[in-house]
Amino acid sequence: MGFLQRPVVVTADINLNVVALTAVGLLSRLWQLAYPRAVVFDEVYYGQYISFYMKRIFFLDGSGPPFGHMLLALGGYIGGFDGNFLWNRIGAEYSSNVPVWCLRLLPALAGALSVPMAYQIVWELGFSPCAAMGAALLVLIENALVTQSRLMLLESVLIFFDLLAVLSYLKFFNSQKYRPFSLSWWFWLTLTGVACSCAVGVKYVGVFTYLLVLGVAAVHTWHLIGDQTLSNVCVLCHLLARAVALLLIPAATYLLFFYVHLALLCRSGPHDQIMSSAFQASLEGGLARITQGQPLEVAYGSQVTLKNAFGKPVPCWLHSHQSTYPVIYESGRGSSHQQQVTCYPFKDVNNWWIIKDPGRHQLVVNNPPRPVRHGDIVQLVHGMTTRFLNTHDVAAPLSPHSQEVSCYVDYNISMPAQNLWRLDIVNRESDAEVWKTILSEVRFVHVNTSAILKLSGAHLPDWGFRQLEVVGEKLSRGYHESTVWNVEEHRYGKSQEQKERELELHSPTESDISRNLSFMARFSELQWRMLTVRSDDSEHKYSSTPLDWVMLDTNIAYWLHPRTSAQIHLLGNVVIWASASLATMVYALLFLWYLLRRRRKVYDLPEDTVGRTWKGDGSRELVCPFQTRKPACWPAGSAPA
Repeated sequence: MGFLQRPVVVTADINLNVVALTAVGLLSRLWQLAYPRAVVFDEVYYGQYISFYMKRIFFLDGSGPPFGHMLLALGGYIGGFDGNFLWNRIGAEYSSNVPVWCLRLLPALAGALSVPMAYQIVWELGFSPCAAMGAALLVLIENALVTQSRLMLLESVLIFFDLLAVLSYLKFFNSQKYRPFSLSWWFWLTLTGVACSCAVGVKYVGVFTYLLVLGVAAVHTWHLIGDQTLSNVCVLCHLLARAVALLLIPAATYLLFFYVHLALLCRSGPHDQIMSSAFQASLEGGLARITQGQPLEVAYGSQVTLKNAFGKPVPCWLHSHQSTYPVIYESGRGSSHQQQVTCYPFKDVNNWWIIKDPGRHQLVVNNPPRPVRHGDIVQLVHGMTTRFLNTHDVAAPLSPHSQEVSCYVDYNISMPAQNLWRLDIVNRESDAEVWKTILSEVRFVHVNTSAILKLSGAHLPDWGFRQLEVVGEKLSRGYHESTVWNVEEHRYGKSQEQKERELELHSPTESDISRNLSFMARFSELQWRMLTVRSDDSEHKYSSTPLDWVMLDTNIAYWLHPRTSAQIHLLGNVVIWASASLATMVYALLFLWYLLRRRRKVYDLPEDTVGRTWKGDGSRELVCPFQTRKPACWPAGSAPA
């Protein structure tokens, strides 16, 4: 117990430069943060997403992953925001229930902390405190960074995690000289991977920082492998540590963002139609309400609606109606004058089809039901007109290289019905897989011509009511979503009589299928939709080229006060941007000049400067805690056994 008799001494190494920069950064970003108390620029979009989080309503934003949105929503949660505000226009005054200061807090903190991190990065690179202070001051007073940090936007958050990833890797690398595999070594290496994942999770552009860190780490790892002073076991441990921290941990963190995102957004929302039927059925309300109690297995006699998995240009369902194709098209080509088959983007009674066994006349489900399996031959009967889905060697209305798809009308001419279709379940687990509601993705292959039922995506003229064209694609080019369909609504047919069946089709449908969709399936679909969702093709009024910003030829009007004409503009600091561009060009020229001089055996720069500036590692040596280091060479006759 002798240690109780000695005083406890705590020492701390405080960098006053970092403290001062942090304080000034917080002051510049947090002072009067709630002004203006109005919607500024892209707050009109991010505010909507925050409201969705508060109400737990599903949404899809194609601009990036959900981590940044969740951070903004965290500010709303801290401030007690209930999500009740109409984010309908820029400049709208915030109501009293909107905690503006809290909503803008996290971006402001991220912008403020970016200032001392800039100092630390330059310091870790081995430059003087004066150079580090200069870099931090440039970040502190840069107009665009200050503007973005004080608003409910994601740019400052993205920059924060970019800088954190670079700083963490530098601290990890600099700790290798004396303390590899120490607690701090592991901390900075792990933090590097987490920060990289956070940067990508805020916006996809963060992947460039991740690739930069991976590239630098790969170069350093390559030098490490060539270090003969390290044992094979030590090198292997270094490789495994970097693989786990820079590959596995970022991937797991990225998945965690989506797991939390999907766990929070459990209710049906305005973006449901973009997603598949299975995804929609996993949300509370919406399609889940409609599909509750539906039979899981599709049987002969089932009444179904068939949704196309492509969903472009809009989600739609296989549809038919009484109207027929015109005898002669505008181009002068002729048609079969059969009943039109289209893809209709709205719920409608004419979207219902009956799955019929070609060998039987009945249109009701047997007891017990006889399920339809992969490879079975079926007929599709339109529920309201009782005509059979048909295709033949007649050119489609807008796709002359594909076949026309119609419902067969018997005109007593030499055009027999060709209405047999083979069912292919493309996501089956075995050849005997049963066709399932919502879960099964199916293709219909025409027996006579081998054409595949496909959504072309073209809008028919007025005679087709501007609905989407459906064709028979004879030359299959492998799997494509435009040829894939799934059953969305499903009931077992009970009425053989047409009038009774029509009443049945008009009535609403009544096994819970949502539990069958795993997190990875939902994540994969959501990630794919984020990457492929079609945005507005028209040019944005605030769009500009990168060169416009380098030359400072443009700015963005963020906000205008309706009475006082006070304004917020996004514009870079002329001095900082011009000097940065000039310094980059000068550095590149000097780099080439000294490189040519060294090629001529003229060494103007010391080797330690070259190593630190060009290679990034200087003269650092790596120590392995798993071995004792031997001398570079042993005296003659004294080498150990």
